[in-house]
Amino acid sequence: MTSGTTPGLARFNTSADSEALAALHEVCSSSAWGSKILAQRPYTTAEALFLASDAAMAELTAEDLAEAMAGHPPIGRPKAGDPTSSREQSGMAGASEELKAEMLELNLAYQDKFGHVFLICATGKSGEQMRDAVRERIGNSPEAEREIVRTELGKINRIRLTRLAEGA
Repeated sequence: MTSGTTPGLARFNTSADSEALAALHEVCSSSAWGSKILAQRPYTTAEALFLASDAAMAELTAEDLAEAMAGHPPIGRPKAGDPTSSREQSGMAGASEELKAEMLELNLAYQDKFGHVFLICATGKSGEQMRDAVRERIGNSPEAEREIVRTELGKINRIRLTRLAEGA
């Protein structure tokens, strides 16, 4: 183990491909992204892993992005038994029923327009900030929104990869 390699990263580097792919799928459900990250093992530092993730994210096609987004529940409705989404969306946990209803309505309008869930790096954001973001972004063109989603997915991946590298 090199000096920059954390125990979680060392485990990831030495795990069987199937185990590593399963861990990567928990980070991002794009199989193209996961395959690119897997192919570059071993990683000496978390930063090297982040840079590989960013490069892989930049190369994803519209179909790959759709696959990645399919793994994310709507804001305010994390999947039951999904502690990652619940933790990331904790800003909605204490939201008023009115705000939750408004988010549901906005999520549905966004899905109708773009054909996928509204995706935002929700970590650290309040329910109001997420609502304001969907209100703002619903006016985007599909092309502009796809690039915003790519950026947001990259942020989410970095947070999740940090947890993987730290062994959390």
